Amino acid sequence: MASEYQSLIKAFRAGQKPDFPAHSKSVEYARQLDAEDTISSLRDDFIIPTKGSIKKKALDGKLLGEPLANGNCNGTGDEPTIYFVGNSLGAQPKCIRKHLEALLETWGAIGVNGHFSSLGNSPLTAWQDMAADCAQKSVDIVGAASVSEVIYMNTLTANLHLLMASFYRPTATRHKIIAEWKPFPSDSYALASQIQWHGFSPATSLVPIHPDQPSASNPDGNMYISTSHILAVIDEHAESTALLLLPGIQYYTGQLFDMARITAHARARGIVVGWDLAHAAGNVELALHDWDVDFAVWCTYKYMNAGPGSIAGAFVHQRHHHHHHHHGNGDAAAGEGFRHRLAGWYGADKAVRFEMAGWEGFRPAEGAHGYQLSNPSAVDLASLTGALSMFGRTDMAGLRDKSLVLTGWLEWLLRGLLEEGVGKGEGGEDAFGIITPGHPLERGAQLSLLLRPGLLGAVSAALAERGVMFDVRKPDVIRVAPVPMYCRFEDVWGFVAAFRGVLEKA
Repeated sequence: MASEYQSLIKAFRAGQKPDFPAHSKSVEYARQLDAEDTISSLRDDFIIPTKGSIKKKALDGKLLGEPLANGNCNGTGDEPTIYFVGNSLGAQPKCIRKHLEALLETWGAIGVNGHFSSLGNSPLTAWQDMAADCAQKSVDIVGAASVSEVIYMNTLTANLHLLMASFYRPTATRHKIIAEWKPFPSDSYALASQIQWHGFSPATSLVPIHPDQPSASNPDGNMYISTSHILAVIDEHAESTALLLLPGIQYYTGQLFDMARITAHARARGIVVGWDLAHAAGNVELALHDWDVDFAVWCTYKYMNAGPGSIAGAFVHQRHHHHHHHHGNGDAAAGEGFRHRLAGWYGADKAVRFEMAGWEGFRPAEGAHGYQLSNPSAVDLASLTGALSMFGRTDMAGLRDKSLVLTGWLEWLLRGLLEEGVGKGEGGEDAFGIITPGHPLERGAQLSLLLRPGLLGAVSAALAERGVMFDVRKPDVIRVAPVPMYCRFEDVWGFVAAFRGVLEKA
C-alpha cells in the first residue's frame, strides 16, 4: 500500500490537488511526511542558519556544523531558521568547505601546476578541466544530450549577452525580440542594449507579452500569462521576430512556463529561442536538448547552492556546434566554419589553446565550450563542484516529487488561512493573495504572496523576528520557497503557524 507521501506525489504529478486528511493541519502530519520522505537525509549535509547565528555581528572562526572538541556542533542547541529563501540564495552545502580547502592546498603546494594536474585524494580535477567537469555533472540537471552542450563561465547576464551576440542576428525586416512584460531588470537591460547595439529601438523592436486579462475562470489574470496567449503573441509578430527570450520560471510570480510547447511553436516559425533559467535550473525538471532549445543561461547560487554570485551556466544546442555562419561583413569565420561569436582564448579548442595562435588560427572548442572567453575562477568552480555533488545523491525527478508536495501542502495551508479570514482588514479585505499559479505543474518551489497594501513592513519584520528567512519584492510581495533538498515539511507547518500569528497581530 502506498504511503501518504507517495499518494500525494502521484496526485500532484497528475496535476491534481489532493484532498488532504482532516488532521493534515497538525505538526504531527508534517512529521509523518518527513518520516516518509526518501531524500530527507540530504538536509543533514547543509548548513541552515540558526535563530542565533543570524544575529552574529563579527567573525569568530566558527562555522555552523563544525565539530568541536567536546563532540558537539556549533549551533546544535540553537533552533534552525525556516530557510525559505533558496530562490534568492541557496543554503550552504557542508562539503563546499572541503572543496575550497582542497583548492587552497593545491594552489599552495604546486602553484601553477594545479592548472594541469590534481593532487591525490582531492575532490577536484585539474583547474583547466573543472568547468568541463561541472558541465558533465549538470547534463542531467538541465537535460542536455552531452557535456558539449553545457559550460560554466562568467555570470548570467554576461552569458546572456555573449549568446545574444551570437544568436540575435537582426535584419531590417526581422529584428524584434519577444519577451515577457516584467522581466528581471538585468534581462530587461540586456535585451534593450542588444537591440540598441544593432541600431534598432527597444520601443519598436522589443515586444512584451502582457498577462492575460482577469476572468471568472482566471481571477489572477492580472499576473498570469497563459501558454495560449504566449503562442498568440508569437504568431502576431512571427514574420518580424528574430528572437524569443523568456524565463523558465518568472522571478516575481513564480509561474513555470511550458517551455517545450512554446519552444516548438516559435522554432516552427523560424524564431531563435533562448531561455533564462535562473529560477528553473535545479528547481524543476528540464529537457533542453529534447525541447530543441537554441540556447539557455542560468545562475548557480539559487537552487544549485554554489554560493553568492557564483559562476553561471550556459547551454547551446548541438545543432549549432558545427554551424557554418558568416560575419556581418560577409567574410566567413576563421577555420572550418563556426557560428559567429565574441571570442576569447579560453574558447579555443583545448588541444591548441596554449599555442597562442592569432585570430586566423582560432578554432573553437566543441559546442558551448567554444563560447568561453577567459580562464574561469577556480574558486567559483571548486564551490560549484561541491554543490553539484549533492545532486549526485538524488535526481531531478526525486527533487521535483518532494517539491510538488512541499509547495502543494504549503498552498493548501495558506488557503486555509484565507478561508478562516485570518488577518482580514476592517473592510473585509483579505490579508494576502497567492499570485503564483494554483496548478501544481505551473510552478516550481516558490509561492509569491501579495500582501494587502500597508502590511509588508510589519509582516516582514515580525516573520524575521520569528526566525523565518524569505525575500521581499516591494511594494507588497514576499516570496517563500521550500527548497526540497534541505527544507522539511515541519518547516512548512512552522512557516504557516508563524504567518498566522503575525497576521493576527498585524
